[in-house]
Parts: sequence; structure tokens; C-alpha cells
Amino acid sequence: MKKILVVDDSSFARKILSKIISDTGFDVDTASDGEEALKKVFSQNFDLITLDIEMPGISGIEVLKQIMEKKPTRVIIISSFTTENADLTFEALNLGALTYITKPGRLGVDLKKIEEMIKSKIIEIINIPEDKILPARRFYHSELNKTYKSRYENNQKFIFIGASTGGPKHIEDLVKVLPFNYPHPVCIVQHMPSEFISKFARRLDSISSIKVVEAKDGEVLEGGKVILGKGSYHLTFDKDADNIVCRLKPDMENSLFVPSIDKMFISALKVIEPEKIIGILLTGIGSDGAEGLLKMKKSGALTISESEETAVVYGMPKKAYEIGAVSKKMSFPQILNFLISIGDKKDVQKIQS
Repeated sequence: MKKILVVDDSSFARKILSKIISDTGFDVDTASDGEEALKKVFSQNFDLITLDIEMPGISGIEVLKQIMEKKPTRVIIISSFTTENADLTFEALNLGALTYITKPGRLGVDLKKIEEMIKSKIIEIINIPEDKILPARRFYHSELNKTYKSRYENNQKFIFIGASTGGPKHIEDLVKVLPFNYPHPVCIVQHMPSEFISKFARRLDSISSIKVVEAKDGEVLEGGKVILGKGSYHLTFDKDADNIVCRLKPDMENSLFVPSIDKMFISALKVIEPEKIIGILLTGIGSDGAEGLLKMKKSGALTISESEETAVVYGMPKKAYEIGAVSKKMSFPQILNFLISIGDKKDVQKIQS
């Protein structure tokens, strides 16, 4: 039986999480602080760890650092949402945590909804291969020096990217390598709790040369800008004079994901010529984006999916490939190089090895 360690300084949280995880069919152990957690991790073998961020003594971030340095293990962050915790959560994802769940409480999330989310995330994460626990950046040094030529070079393109589990690390890497004057507009839908997205957009903007903004109604798609889909709204598009602009649409269909990658992909086709569109589907569980990517391909757009080699969860890109929606399958470093290669050579900065 697979074994999970629950790390939380709240006895109530440990009790609730242990019950939820046990009901899912896993063996559960607990730790009440960072020191106890590290002792158990280094003396036993766990298939997965749920980790709170704010704990007395050794913090959750320090616990995560030591685990990833000495004994990489699948980790899910389960923590209350605050502005400070949002920053720490993104730091945890960079260190190797695979996903995060917001605790119920001040956000008004009911216990049943949280229970279902925890169960689904644990089942999703516990099956991730061990070699995907740490960010797949071991590929970068060997692949980032390759150049991927294409017929799209020097032409205006509109780039649409969808990602889910494992995506935040990829997106951070993406915005770090795009220069401030990158000529093609980039729109991204990343599955994450809606309350995190504004903070994520600000974080991306602070670590990149290119401008990163959270989508707002009427936001113009233009070069030198990355637009991140806004939480609780679908990211769609419209024409306004000579511009393509964002239109934020409330969910009227009880969609599983809001914003939806499929809806972004399909909406883009309605206002942009297919030959100007590049659709990219990155790591993530499920199938969101696959049908939209298929419509893109059938219309004549270039469609790319991340390969299993670097996808933390080879779900969404696999589904897209299986239904024939993919023109090119690439590792994430290859995707980065491709995006750089379609910019004007004199304007695009070199990637540092």
C-alpha cells in the first residue's frame, strides 16, 4: 500500500487530511512540525507528502528544500491562502513541489469541495514517475543551444499556450527567456485557483524582461506582452478596429476549468487567421485544450504539444496527440527554442546556458 505523510502544525488539519487520504485507500502517517517531518522522511519511505507552508520552527519551505536536496519525494502544498503564502507557494513550486491546494477557511471553500479536490490531486500526483519529481531542467543545457528554424520566422504570429499541473515552472522559464521587445503576442491559460492568478501575473512580470499582465476586458494583444487568463473568467477574443482584444466571459456551462484552454483556443480561431496562430499545449492532467487544438490544426494553425520527456503530467498533451491535434511534438526546451527562433533575430536575446 502506498504511504503518505501529512505535515501540518494544526491537529485539526492533520485529522481531517488523514481521514480524507485514508478513505482514498492510502496508508497515512503524520508530522506536527518541520523537525518531525524531516526525521520521518529521512528514516522512512513515503510515496507522497502533503506539506503546510507556515509552521513553527522549521518552515515548510525549508523542509521542502531539504527533502528535494537529499531525498526527492512527491510533494503537494496544502496551505491557507494569503498574499504572503501565495509568494511562498510559487517558491515551493520552483523548489519541486508538484501542485498546491488552498485550505478551506477565509475563502469560504466548503469541506466537501476541498475533500474532492484533495482526493483527485493525490491520485493525480502519486502516479507521477519519480524522475519527474524535480523540474525537468536537466534537459536544458543540452537542448537550449539548438535552433528550430521555421517558415514562420519574421511574420506576425499570435501564440496561445495552455498548461495545468507542472505548468507554473514552465511558464516562469518561458517569460524569463522572452525579451522585452518580443514581436509576437502571447496568451496563456494556466489552471490554478483563481485567487492565485493575479499574484502569479505580478510575479511573472517581476522576474521577466517582457511585460506580463493579467487579462482584462479590452486588453490589446500586441508584441512585447504576455497575457495571463484571469481567474473565474474564460479568456476569449474579439476584434476592435485594427486590434485583437481580450474579452472576459463568465462561465455559463459549469465548466470543469475556468478559464478553459479549449475556449481560449477556439475563440482565437474566430477572429485571427489560422496561419497566424500557434497553439501550444503543455503539461497537465485531463484533456482540456485537446479539442481546441484539434480545431486549430484542422483550420490550418500550427499546433504543438509538450513531449512526455519533460511534461510533469503527460495527460493533456498526450490526449491532444492521440486525437491527431498535434503538428509538432517537442520537449519543453525545444518549445522555448522554437518560440525564440520565430522572433526577429536582431530583436531576440540569446538564451544563457
